Amino acid sequence: MSSIHKSCSFALMKSQAHIKTSLVISTYNWKEALELVLKSVLKQKIMPSEIVIADDGSKEDTKTLIETYKAKFDIPLHHVWQEDDGFRKSMIINKAVAKAQGDYIIQVDGDCIMHPSFIKDHLRYARQGVYLSGSRVTIKESSLKSIFEKQKTRYHMFSKGLKKRGRAFHLPILSTFYKESEGFNLKNRGCNMSFTREDFIAVNGYNEDFEGWGREDSELGRRFYNYGLLNRRLKNIAVIYHIYHYEKPKDKLDENHQMEVDAVKNKTVWCEHGIDKYLSE
Repeated sequence: MSSIHKSCSFALMKSQAHIKTSLVISTYNWKEALELVLKSVLKQKIMPSEIVIADDGSKEDTKTLIETYKAKFDIPLHHVWQEDDGFRKSMIINKAVAKAQGDYIIQVDGDCIMHPSFIKDHLRYARQGVYLSGSRVTIKESSLKSIFEKQKTRYHMFSKGLKKRGRAFHLPILSTFYKESEGFNLKNRGCNMSFTREDFIAVNGYNEDFEGWGREDSELGRRFYNYGLLNRRLKNIAVIYHIYHYEKPKDKLDENHQMEVDAVKNKTVWCEHGIDKYLSE
């Protein structure tokens, strides 16, 4: 592991209120879910400095929704769009982070409703040289009609229609018992993670050789680890509520899994096709 980040004597970043933060939200053709996510942003106890929507080719109705919500926020709301040419999440996240002006990136999916303390919780442990991953609770399929009719964005451990509800237990004091680790984080998911923009660029961001669903987040985590980043699980804080949807096609999963295996075998840090080509635009 890199000696640059191996030491535990990291300097704390600026106080929560002064960290320039970009919330990156990935989306694809589900404006109803994205609207609930944006409503949950409006209810955050600490707002990000900006929002960047990473849109992997949605239709015009998503653009119309985003334009409507720009007037509801006191912070910039950017829409980064690319043509629909299959599942290219790695590429659109890279484009969104390249657009972002924040020093710190918090990443969620456009079907994940955020707890009101979500941004605050991530910023609580934001550090250079460490990436964070929070908890995901699933909203069951049986509750879909109700949440969209009621535009529900507030949930808690005892809310109806939740799967793995124990993860919804929000108690920040308990999070202090989970420390930074030098090991690889098997639970890392792009729907709830954060990192410094500098660390993301240092490994060239997401590997755009990943097309089709699966393993792009894990492979990024492998390269974070190879670079020398520590990881921290955010337990009992940084909760998101994932809106149920049918699974995406997994026809590329074996190929994508092999790229993750190769990153482990070769101790890869830098991916050839990543964010660098967008940084000069």
